[in-house]
Amino acid sequence: MKSPAHLRRPPKRAIDLNLILREMSGKLPRTLDRFHCGRLFGRALRPLALALALLPLGRLPAAQPEAGELRLGYFPNITQAQALYGRATGEFERRVGARIKWTAFNAGPTAIEALFANAVDAAFVGPGPTINGFIKSRGEKLVIVAGSASGGAGLVVRKDSAIRSDKDFAGKTIATPQFGNTQDLAARVWLQEKGYRLREQGGNVSLVPLSNPDQITLFKKKQIDGAWTVEPWLSRLEMEAGGEMFLDEKSLWPGGRYVSAHLVVRRAFLDDNQETMRKLIAALVEVTVRINSDKRAASAILNEQLREETGKPLQDRVIQRAMSRVEFTWDPICTSLRQSAEAAHRIGFLRKEAALEGIYALSLLKGVLKERHLPAIEEPRP
Repeated sequence: MKSPAHLRRPPKRAIDLNLILREMSGKLPRTLDRFHCGRLFGRALRPLALALALLPLGRLPAAQPEAGELRLGYFPNITQAQALYGRATGEFERRVGARIKWTAFNAGPTAIEALFANAVDAAFVGPGPTINGFIKSRGEKLVIVAGSASGGAGLVVRKDSAIRSDKDFAGKTIATPQFGNTQDLAARVWLQEKGYRLREQGGNVSLVPLSNPDQITLFKKKQIDGAWTVEPWLSRLEMEAGGEMFLDEKSLWPGGRYVSAHLVVRRAFLDDNQETMRKLIAALVEVTVRINSDKRAASAILNEQLREETGKPLQDRVIQRAMSRVEFTWDPICTSLRQSAEAAHRIGFLRKEAALEGIYALSLLKGVLKERHLPAIEEPRP
């Protein structure tokens, strides 16, 4: 069966990493208050298929959903396994009772852009872009209604990169999936805490935005020294490209738990479609239970969906390792979101402390958990 046209991989194009670095040097904006960097990256990023993410907020053409349709965004990553599982099995459609129009993204800023432009109704997204989208819209555009995953992110380096400790990053080039996405922010926070300055700030460490497939390509060509990304790309970099895990991000968090993906919905859509969203959240909880009850069986379903979307399945050892690093949960782990926002402000990505009151709308999730006699989730801190 042919993959849907919007999910087929684009033809490979040459990537000029030096051009990207020259364009970035000294010009990178200090805050995430703007998702677009069109003038900054220009032609250098077009081969990376990131042009959509570089448009100003609200500049995307608005799209109107068909009657009885739910437009759902996601990434083809293991940290969003519930979306992959739901698409593969049709479980979301059955439980919601509506046709779902699926849209795949490479990273969070593009998904938030689509929410702003009314191109999708809900999306599985990481915390960094969600925080920025909430602040940018003054809390009017989106809310978090459930969690999806904890863990599954980290930094893999080339074995011959001479990176052995946190003192070895001077002169190195590290990739992240997209400027301003959750892993990009985590990398910036960690590097600053270790005393490094980025190249665009006059320092000697470079962060470059590269889609996950391009990270593997340039990793093998020794044009980047490492990548801070998510599963299954961490495991692929290790097992297919000869990398080694330098830092599992869970080691940076109390108890090893932090939100790496959650379900975000347009506020207007939630207000007008309470029952649809209740059913979607119930489907998310059900699929999460299924995945956790038999991860090997779930891996086969997820791998087939990844093959459908990317044209190639993962090696069994790759997907098993990737699955072992992710906690699949509906818990949004609220405390970690606030810590992410505080870190973004501390390094200057956010100009002022984030006011996150109202970012959660968890009443539907609480109701579903109560109906299923499942443990209650932690309440967000005021």
